[in-house]
Amino acid sequence: MSHESMEDIRLSSRYSAEIIEEEYQLSDADQASLDSLYDDITGKFNVGKVVSGKIVNKEHNGVLVSIDYKSDGLIPNYEFSEYELQKLAEGVEIDVLLDRLEDENGVVVLSYQKAKALKAWDKISELAAADEPVRGVVTHKVKGGLSVDVGIPAFLPGSQIDIQRVTDFDQFVGQEVICKILKVNKKRGNVIISRRKHIEEQRSEDKKKALETISEEQVLQGTVKNITSYGVFVDVGGIDGLLHITDMSWGRIAHPSELVKIGDTITVKVISFDKMHEKISLGMKQLAANPWEHVDEKYPLNSNVKGKISSITDYGLFVEVEKGVEGLVHISEISWTERINNLSKHFAIGDEIEALVVALDKDNRRMSLSIKQLSEDPWKAVAEKFKVGEKIKGKISNITDFGLFVQLLEGVDGLVHISDISWTDHVTHPSERYKKGDEVEAVVLAIDPANRKVSLGIKQLEKDPWENVAAHYNVGDMVEGTVSKITNFGAFVKLSTGIEGLVHISELSSSEVEKVEDIIKVGQTMQFRVIKVSPEERKLGLSLKAEGEKSTEKAAEKPKEAKKEAPKQARAPRAKAEEPKASKEPLKGSLQQALEEHMKKQKEEK
Repeated sequence: MSHESMEDIRLSSRYSAEIIEEEYQLSDADQASLDSLYDDITGKFNVGKVVSGKIVNKEHNGVLVSIDYKSDGLIPNYEFSEYELQKLAEGVEIDVLLDRLEDENGVVVLSYQKAKALKAWDKISELAAADEPVRGVVTHKVKGGLSVDVGIPAFLPGSQIDIQRVTDFDQFVGQEVICKILKVNKKRGNVIISRRKHIEEQRSEDKKKALETISEEQVLQGTVKNITSYGVFVDVGGIDGLLHITDMSWGRIAHPSELVKIGDTITVKVISFDKMHEKISLGMKQLAANPWEHVDEKYPLNSNVKGKISSITDYGLFVEVEKGVEGLVHISEISWTERINNLSKHFAIGDEIEALVVALDKDNRRMSLSIKQLSEDPWKAVAEKFKVGEKIKGKISNITDFGLFVQLLEGVDGLVHISDISWTDHVTHPSERYKKGDEVEAVVLAIDPANRKVSLGIKQLEKDPWENVAAHYNVGDMVEGTVSKITNFGAFVKLSTGIEGLVHISELSSSEVEKVEDIIKVGQTMQFRVIKVSPEERKLGLSLKAEGEKSTEKAAEKPKEAKKEAPKQARAPRAKAEEPKASKEPLKGSLQQALEEHMKKQKEEK
């Protein structure tokens, strides 16, 4: 380059600098203003200072915030709770801490958590000093209680959550709570709070106000706090009142939980108020007209009503004839004829039925209904259709251990008692002779429509053989009979007249008998001696050992007579000879003795 060119460039640069210096020359006032503006900007962006920022965008990894600096700061999502993230949106202003003006990439570094913590500690310290409550959001459950975000994490112990014992902590997660500050330790970063204390203080204040404002007949809004079998405790502005079960509904309810549940807001009326003892009686049904007031006009006695079954019990059906008015159909008023034991098998809740009003007590709110009285009582026709002494035929409808039920009319049964089945036979159970559905003939013994009973007899179809028993049998007579039944105390023997006699076990043998079957068996026919005749007691006593004992006595008498006549020298040998004969006779069975005696008599008669 030539010398001239270099000079031109130098002159040009000098000229340009002079122009710039001349153009940007500031006055003292302008310089002062510029310095003030610079101080404001640099002061606003001091590191460690809390500034206000505006959300520019919500990204997948964080929230982009503008503080009107040369760059925007990205705050990571983990610095926000889920509750806070849901509330954040573009354009929303939040406070952030300026952590650094530039990172390694030249981007401003901001922190939401640090800003919130700084502000929170100042606020919590002020509230604790003033004994004011703090608001926060329950973020999650921790050991022994809950973590609450009050700007910083605060600990809410389980015992301080509510005035009632709380077992399910999860129900509070995500909820905003108001608590009193129990302890603050900024150095350790600990804050302990109590929701219970705040509730107690609030209730105490509300209670004082309530005691001044509550009056009888006042209608209030309350919250169900507790439910018992006898009623509901309702919080009416800081004081609990009792809503008794009888004051909940004009209708019948079995348990208060049928109408309300804990936490429900209900409208109640103050029935009575004892300010001194702070007792309030509340009512719900008093808010509506008493449906029982004109019930006698709407549902007079002997009128038919329709309603739906509202409840089924062991003793009857409750039928709602209108809202708040229920009547009871007792189980005995269901049917004239059916023996119903389980109402649930025949009816269901919600079934619509028709019934007759048979009793009404509106003062005590009681109505008795009857289903069966809508139809004619079949027992009224029994006395007209059947007469005592008349023979009837019918099918066995049921068999019990005490007798047979025989159907006379549809729904009307007569009873043949087990003692009226036979004059002579000992019937242990009717099922031995009859089965359900068998048709039988019987005699009407008695009719009692009032108690709904008809007594029948089968044995009365024949003449009583015991009437002439004395003419047929005398004590000492020998009779032939067949063993019909064996018991542990003896055997029953059926005679030709149909009468049964009893051979007691003691009358089977002179020797001790352990089992009746060892001597005689069922179906065996043999001779017995009559030892007792009692028509009044309907008893005939028989003996199998009577004849055997007599023959034994006669055999024993002959050796005694021989002893008297024999000389002294011959007595000893004769006695020895007779001794085996006398000793053998008692060893014979009573049955054998009786048979030998019977054969002996037959030979003598021939």
